[in-house]
Amino acid sequence: MPSNYKQLSHEERDRLSVYNAQKFSLRRIARLMRRNVSTISRELKRNAAPVNTSYYLPNRAQERADARKALAHERQRIPEPRLRAFITYKLKCKWSPERIAGRWKMLGHKPISFEAIYQWIYADSRNLVPFLARSHFIRRKRRHTKKHRGPHIPSRISIDQRPGSVAPRQEVGHWEGDTIIGVRNKSALQILVERKTRYTHIVKLPAKNAVSVKHAVTKILRKYPKEMKRTITYDNGSENAKHMAINKILGTKSFFCDPMCSWQKGTVENTIGLFRRWFPKKTDFRNVPEEQIQKTQAWLNSLPRKCLGFRTPKEALKGVALNG
Repeated sequence: MPSNYKQLSHEERDRLSVYNAQKFSLRRIARLMRRNVSTISRELKRNAAPVNTSYYLPNRAQERADARKALAHERQRIPEPRLRAFITYKLKCKWSPERIAGRWKMLGHKPISFEAIYQWIYADSRNLVPFLARSHFIRRKRRHTKKHRGPHIPSRISIDQRPGSVAPRQEVGHWEGDTIIGVRNKSALQILVERKTRYTHIVKLPAKNAVSVKHAVTKILRKYPKEMKRTITYDNGSENAKHMAINKILGTKSFFCDPMCSWQKGTVENTIGLFRRWFPKKTDFRNVPEEQIQKTQAWLNSLPRKCLGFRTPKEALKGVALNG
């Protein structure tokens, strides 16, 4: 007999009707249909005529099976009111379903899969769909620009020469930097993310140039102890041209991604994706108060991360400080 159960097809119900009318035993029918005898017995009990159970009509049996299947999908997916309230609140705080599920489990509650949360949203709470990061129904393919002129960074050192201890995230002090560009390149922010803890800093830049980036990065990292200032990984934008001056001030070492390989600094890229939930592309950061930028930074550092066991970056950084 096949080991994996699947529901009877319409053709199988036709055959079952013939065998049943010929008064074949359940075991003989099961053998002829290559089905488990319990499957045959259950089908005759569930989908036979409700009054005269000896009659089994395949068309009516199929209708009853389809109706039962449809009804099963209408059951409430998340019956617990407290969990529904938690999901609703955290979605409005711009948490993802995966983040919500992980945090719920971390708090000691009965685990729930993030897929179940997605199903509940789309089936029972469609008013929450706009709070998802990607609420459109068809995912769009990512495209990469072909415009690239190659690096123009003095004393540039490739990421291939970065110490092997950086990649495993076993020690703190390794940062990834990037600039977030506003509409028509008229405004910009500097973002730095620590690779191990995912702790994030974001500041406004007066201009998208190397001098502004140098001042921003040194101002952010100057306050940290030496063990928190080991390396900084950049892309090949000209605004990072003064990286050697930054290294001289902070005592860091700088490394650069390969051209068109932003995935090599995926920590900061993913963080920018979260940031964009509050400030989508074409935002003019000249019109955004510094206070609002700092609130978003605080949100990022208070957001549970799966990679941190659903701790927050703030908690992870605090743990590093305590252990240090």
